[in-house]
Amino acid sequence: MRFLLIATALSFAALPAHAQEKDEAGARAAVNHYLAGHATGSAAEFSAAFHPKAMLYWNRDGAFAERTSAEYIAGAPGKPAADEAQRKRSIESLDVTGNVGMAKVVLDYPSVRFVDYLSLVKADGEWRIVNKIFQAERKAN
Repeated sequence: MRFLLIATALSFAALPAHAQEKDEAGARAAVNHYLAGHATGSAAEFSAAFHPKAMLYWNRDGAFAERTSAEYIAGAPGKPAADEAQRKRSIESLDVTGNVGMAKVVLDYPSVRFVDYLSLVKADGEWRIVNKIFQAERKAN
């Protein structure tokens, strides 16, 4: 009987850890769709990454700027950039708590380095980016 109680307690203790791993994998999958969108120029990849109500925010020449995810996705070229072989992308960090998360992504391109902060939400069982803020750092050529 004692063994059964211990085994039952351990199995319940493992449930939250398993759920956390599953949520981290789901959030990472959304970010990976975002990165694949950049690599391929695919609107479908970006659509899989962003929630339809997502917004993007940044500063352009010192002024606040914003765009809907639909506007962003509409600008996808449908093919990789000519310099794709020189582009590097990485997930610098991913933090998930329950049904929300935050990712820091670096897009290191030949002429510019972007640092993106992506807010993620799990809604209706699916992880999506709901907010993107970013910094663009031009490189000297």
